[in-house]
Amino acid sequence: MYLSAFTILLNCFHSKLCPVHEWALAEAVVLTASQIAEKEGLKEITEVRIKIGELQQIEQDIFEFALSQLKDEKLKNTYFIIETVKAELECLVCGHKWAFPRGKLGEEEREGIHFVPEVAHAYIKCPKCGSSDFEILQGRGVWIETIKGAK
Repeated sequence: MYLSAFTILLNCFHSKLCPVHEWALAEAVVLTASQIAEKEGLKEITEVRIKIGELQQIEQDIFEFALSQLKDEKLKNTYFIIETVKAELECLVCGHKWAFPRGKLGEEEREGIHFVPEVAHAYIKCPKCGSSDFEILQGRGVWIETIKGAK
């Protein structure tokens, strides 16, 4: 476990795609699930349903691996269900709604949005009127939708 995590983090310094973001998010999910289990008196957590906004642009393989390595005793048999929530944007000038144009962005732009979704305003404009004044209606953040367990 530690060698794998160490190897991934070491490779982070030699790569543009650093998985620290995914590990930090996985750690937050595990910690939150454990706290909820403690509060609800669960001895074991059997399922955690996680929603990930498309703007987070998480490398799901790395995130899943991190979850598997960070499990504590109550989560040792937990099945994680991960769902991506598509991003929807709405122009505050003309009211047009559209989907996040991931394929139209370069690698640097996608990487910037990966770490700070709010920078999307610097790279994306309304396809109807050209304004960069838009609201992100959905598709950002990471949250636990449901937890199932045994008392």
